Amino acid sequence: MTERFLSLPANEHIVVAEGLHHDFGSDELPMPVLFDVWFHLEPGEIVIMTGPSGSGKTTLLTLIGALRSVQRGSLSVLGRQLRGLDEQGRVEIRRRLGFIFQAHNLFESLTALQNVTLALELHGESRHEIDRRAKAMLGAVGLGDRMGHKPEALSGGQRQRVAVARALAHRPGLILADEPTAALDAQTGRQVIELLQELAHEQKTSTLLVTHDNRILDVADRIVNMVDGRIVSDIRVGESLEICEFLAKVPAFASHSPGGLTEIAEHMRRRTFGPDEVIFREGETGHGFFIIRSGSVRILDDPEGHELAVLEPGQFFGEVALMTGRPRNATAVAVDHTELLFLAKEAFQQALDREKSFRDQLLQVFTVRHS
Repeated sequence: MTERFLSLPANEHIVVAEGLHHDFGSDELPMPVLFDVWFHLEPGEIVIMTGPSGSGKTTLLTLIGALRSVQRGSLSVLGRQLRGLDEQGRVEIRRRLGFIFQAHNLFESLTALQNVTLALELHGESRHEIDRRAKAMLGAVGLGDRMGHKPEALSGGQRQRVAVARALAHRPGLILADEPTAALDAQTGRQVIELLQELAHEQKTSTLLVTHDNRILDVADRIVNMVDGRIVSDIRVGESLEICEFLAKVPAFASHSPGGLTEIAEHMRRRTFGPDEVIFREGETGHGFFIIRSGSVRILDDPEGHELAVLEPGQFFGEVALMTGRPRNATAVAVDHTELLFLAKEAFQQALDREKSFRDQLLQVFTVRHS
C-alpha cells in the first residue's frame, strides 16, 4: 500500500473532542447520552473503545463520523471543526472516512465487486485504478473468488467482508468501525484487523473501533472505556503491560491476582524527576502513592533535613498520609534522574479494599518504618 488519501501534519490530531455533550429527545425532555467527553486520536493510532451497551460508544462514533450534528462542545475531525457544519460540509467529511458498521448496507442488486467500485467512484479515480483497487481489497479480505456474487449469495460473514473492503479501498484518513468482527470467524476477523494495522503502519491511517471482541484487543495502541456517557479510562496498552510486568516483581504486589494487578497498572501514571527535585514536602496533603521504577529517592525529616532513608527501585513511599489521613510526615527528593509510578489516592484506596495481601504488606512496612 503506497497511496495516501489524506495528508496532515505529523503532529496534528486526527480527532479532537473537547467537552462534548449530546442529548437525544426533545428540548423539553432531553435524554443526556454523552457528558463532557474529552478525546483525541493521533495519526496511525488504533484505539479500541469498550463499555457496556448504552454507554454512548456508538453515539460518539457517529458524531465523529459526521452522521449527527454536534450539539455542545467542540469536535474536530481531519482538521475541520464539525460543530456548526451544515449537511454539505458533513458529506464532504464523510467522503474522507471509512465506515465499517454492523449493518453492512450493501446494495442487493450489485455484485461484491460493484459494491466496492461504487464507493471508489466517489473519489475520481480512473476506471482501471478503481477496478484494480477493488479487486485487490476483495482479495485481501478473502473474497477473490466471490467478486461476482450478489449479497443474497453470500453468507453474513462474507457480506461483512465486502463492507470492510468497501470501507478500506479508498485509503481513508480515518476508519470508524462498530463491531467489525462480530460476524466473522477468528481467522477472517484477524485478517481484517491485520489490514487495519497495515494501513496504520504504512499510511498513518487512524482507526477508532468499538468492539466487545476480546480476540482483537492486542492490536490497540490505546483502549478507551466508556460508561454512562463518560470516558472513565484511556489506557496506552504497551505502557500498561510494561507496568504490569514491573509490578509483578515488586514484593508488595506479588500476591495480587492478575485482574487486580492489571487494574492497578491501568490507573498508574509515570512521573519523572531530575536530580535534587522535590517530589513532595512534609506537611503537604497526600494525593498519591509512589513506586520507584528507576533512580533513587531520599526521605528527609524536615525542618532539620536529616536523611531518614534512601529508597531504590521497587521500593515505595507516600502510603502513610493516605492510610492515616494526615499530612505528609517527611519530604521526598529525587537523588538522580528518577522515574516513579504514581497511583492517585482513590485508586490506591480501591487497591487496598480489593487486595488484602496489599493492605497487609503496607501495614507491615508501615510498622517497621515507624517502630
